[in-house]
Amino acid sequence: MRALKIRTFQDHLRKELKDPEFRKHFEEERRALSLAMRIVALRQKHGWTQKDFAKAMGTSQQVVSRIESGDYEGFTLKTLERIAQATGTRLNIDFLPAA
Repeated sequence: MRALKIRTFQDHLRKELKDPEFRKHFEEERRALSLAMRIVALRQKHGWTQKDFAKAMGTSQQVVSRIESGDYEGFTLKTLERIAQATGTRLNIDFLPAA
């Protein structure tokens, strides 16, 4: 009888990341999720619900929900500027060396 090899998610992910196509898509999603989490933190810092945040941005709660889920289809620089303005922050975009 063969012993079952138990693999963790991390083991599986390490293997998958060796595939350049998988790595490319994984990194895109990781960046989107990271930005979404930063936006959620800004909203929560103000004690706002998504509806409150939407009102401050001049948009709908559904748009805020999509932004916070990392769904950036059609996401624009103007949207980021509206988030910054609504939260009293300054938008700073930078280009960093590729790893």
